[in-house]
Amino acid sequence: MNEQDQFGAPESLLTPSEVAALFRVNPKTVTRWARAGKLTAIRTLGGHRRFRASEIRRCLEEMSAGEP
Repeated sequence: MNEQDQFGAPESLLTPSEVAALFRVNPKTVTRWARAGKLTAIRTLGGHRRFRASEIRRCLEEMSAGEP
């Protein structure tokens, strides 16, 4: 990986509410998943959780691939 890739545009981050809408669950469920280690959360300076859009997209793809 070169420096430009490493320090390029920041990856988009999603709020628990946005993630919940994608998974069609309650935002509290997303918070529980983060606490349990099922999703990786990034903490803002204010202590709020944010989730990498690429990781959420990958989880959704894995879930949809597992459906019959």
